[in-house]
Amino acid sequence: MNYTIPITKVEQSKIDALDFDNIPLGTTFTDHMFICDYENGAWVNPRIIPMGMIPTHPAAMALHYGQAIFEGMKAYKDTQGEPMLFRPEQNAKRLNTSADRMGMPNFPEDLFVEGLKELVSLEHNWIPPQQGSALYLRPFMYADEPFIGMRAATSYKFIIMASPAGPFFSKRIKLWAEKQFIRAAHGGTGEAKAAGNYAAAIRPTELAKAKGYDQVLWLDAHEHKYIQEVGTMNIFFKINGEFITPELDGSVLHGITRASVIDLLRSMGYKVTEQKITLDQIREASNKGTLEEAFGTGTAVGIAYIQEIGLEGETIHVSDESPVGLKVNDTLNAIKTGQIEDTFGWMLKTRKELA
Repeated sequence: MNYTIPITKVEQSKIDALDFDNIPLGTTFTDHMFICDYENGAWVNPRIIPMGMIPTHPAAMALHYGQAIFEGMKAYKDTQGEPMLFRPEQNAKRLNTSADRMGMPNFPEDLFVEGLKELVSLEHNWIPPQQGSALYLRPFMYADEPFIGMRAATSYKFIIMASPAGPFFSKRIKLWAEKQFIRAAHGGTGEAKAAGNYAAAIRPTELAKAKGYDQVLWLDAHEHKYIQEVGTMNIFFKINGEFITPELDGSVLHGITRASVIDLLRSMGYKVTEQKITLDQIREASNKGTLEEAFGTGTAVGIAYIQEIGLEGETIHVSDESPVGLKVNDTLNAIKTGQIEDTFGWMLKTRKELA
């Protein structure tokens, strides 16, 4: 479908105030945002307007009943300076998977992609040129109907905002295997990118950081022995020359970077198995010397190399080097920035707004 997306531009850009060599995490936003409203059973009035506050009624249902979902993705520039999106159609599909689980209306996937293209085209000067940096994009949807009552809302807002971002982790990370708190249980919302999932993770993550760790290694809700994911990442282990990653069992997020890394590893000749993984398996492999490396994957972090896993009274050493993880990271970045050919068909060009 062809969409008309009117654009209201700011009178004066804020970009001159940004130091691209020192970008504060998550606090700097571009000049504009994309908005669309769900009213009377249909998505209407897609538009791009100056970034600003959104009037919200105190009874907005998202604030009381948690109907709020989001996506995370990034825009890059290729070697010709053309803004590029990485697999945006997959984010559109996953947003609707989350919407289905949370009782929210689906957002048109072609409008999702078109809105991204228009916004990134307009804000292309905000894409940092430094290696490892990108323009982070946050599409999200929430229930804005003012109503106090337990049912699905009848009105929603879908918004895309953008924030320039530098590299996430600059060092190898340490994980804390969490055996008290849980991230998700079978039949819950673990597969959805629901805001409440992340709210429930904040306290355990702060406790892990107080112990000297960077992220939580989430285990299953019933036996606390099966590995699910890492903080805001999926996870891969290399044991005896082969890679394993937790299977998508309904409690693990369908990571787009995860799926891409599986394709990349297989194209490099590695065997990749999606299966249940116990903490005991990782401990045994570490003790035997067959645990060769491990890394987390996600949009925000890219590839995060894992040093060790801690739990009460014990530390599981993973590795001091991640040669395959480094190769995967370099290859992904090269594809995203057009330095090597995109043989997978992952990248989508936008229409660059001329200065």
